[in-house]
Amino acid sequence: MNVGEEGPEVIRVALVDDHEVVRMGLAGLLQEQSDFSLVGQAGTISEAMQMMKSTPVDVLLLDVRLPGGSGVEVCRSWKEAQPETRVIMLTSFGDDELLFNSLAAGASGYLLKSARGPQLVDAIRTVSEGGSILDPSLTDRVLQRATHSAPTDPIDTLTAQERRILSLIADGLTNREIGAQVFLSEKTVKHYVSNILAKLGLARRAEAAAYLARREVGADRRSES
Repeated sequence: MNVGEEGPEVIRVALVDDHEVVRMGLAGLLQEQSDFSLVGQAGTISEAMQMMKSTPVDVLLLDVRLPGGSGVEVCRSWKEAQPETRVIMLTSFGDDELLFNSLAAGASGYLLKSARGPQLVDAIRTVSEGGSILDPSLTDRVLQRATHSAPTDPIDTLTAQERRILSLIADGLTNREIGAQVFLSEKTVKHYVSNILAKLGLARRAEAAAYLARREVGADRRSES
């Protein structure tokens, strides 16, 4: 969150939706909140990519379905470029695969567009503080999927960039040195490291290095057998 001149925290929010009427409605709702700052709007994937490169965002409201592509891919790319951004996916339909693909891409929330204004406002504040939001009508689907799914290897939850950074951590590089390798700021690398540790259920980067080393040893043994 961004701290204004007078001290209060302001949540920088951006919108990506191809329907202008929807964007106008959301923009009006956001502008009514004293702790929100609407920092950008986009109606296409290319516009979203341009905004991603130029505009720091705390919470991104992102339509799941966009012309010429998927909001899920925008979410994945945005989390690669700005890992500190919290993404709330918006959709008109409760599509199970889109829901789970969005969560796998790094989204912190998933709401139906039929959600009432106060619900969306509360969701933005919740995810900006590190929480997660799921439309109540979809909660049972997530629980059923989780109950019937096989356990997932934690490393499979890492993005390609996170895996590369994990490898550099294992090589003993500092955040500054990693940043030089992957062309990211030291602060951004720090966010990546925090996300990696959280996904792997680890507390320190030394544990992450040991975790990767154990995996590589196990893979070597399996290839020899």
